[in-house]
Amino acid sequence: MRPAPRLLLVDDDPAVRASLQFSLELEGFAVAMFDSAEAVAAAGDLNDPACLVLDYRLPGIDGLSLLRLLRERGLSCPAVVMTTNPNRSVRTRVSDVGAVLVEKPLLCDSLSAAIRTLIAAAPASPN
Repeated sequence: MRPAPRLLLVDDDPAVRASLQFSLELEGFAVAMFDSAEAVAAAGDLNDPACLVLDYRLPGIDGLSLLRLLRERGLSCPAVVMTTNPNRSVRTRVSDVGAVLVEKPLLCDSLSAAIRTLIAAAPASPN
C-alpha cells in the first residue's frame, strides 16, 4: 500500500483548518497543519510534502510571500493558493509564482481535484 500523499496546509482560521484537514484526510491525504506563515518558516524541515495548500490572506506574511520563501529554501512541490474574490492582480501573482488558484468558498471537490492534478503532474521525487 502506498503512503498517503502528504500535504502542508496553512490557514489562520482554526475552523477552516479543521474542516479542510477532515475532508482532505477523507480524500486520502495526510495533512500537516500550520496556523501562520511564520510557523511554517520556523518549522525547519517540512519533510518534503507532495503539495502545499496556502491561504492567500494570512496575517503577517501572506500566502504568496510564504510560497516565495519556501521556493528560495528549495521546496519545489506544487502549490495551491486559496482565496475569496481574487482580483486580476492576485490571479496574475499566483500564476507568476507557479501556483494554482482555488477560489473560496470551496465547492464540491475543487480543492482535492486541484491537488490530485498537481501531484500527478509533478516530477517524481528523487527519494
